Amino acid sequence: RSSVGVEEFLDGEFEEGDWEIPKDIPKDKLVEAFCQYTENDYYEWLQDNFKSFFNHGDPDWKWIRDKIKPP
Repeated sequence: RSSVGVEEFLDGEFEEGDWEIPKDIPKDKLVEAFCQYTENDYYEWLQDNFKSFFNHGDPDWKWIRDKIKPP
């Protein structure tokens, strides 16, 4: 996992928001905690969308076929 891009993202957001990281919070630990938070949130989002897409265990294959068809 590359935290360099995340660190650059956070730097930009903090700069834009005119915020400063408190001195007692190491930047690398903040980046690591943010990465972990987003990974957990993303995994939950994937699980929720998987359930919805596959109709909570009763897939609507016609609907899925329609989604796969080229426009």
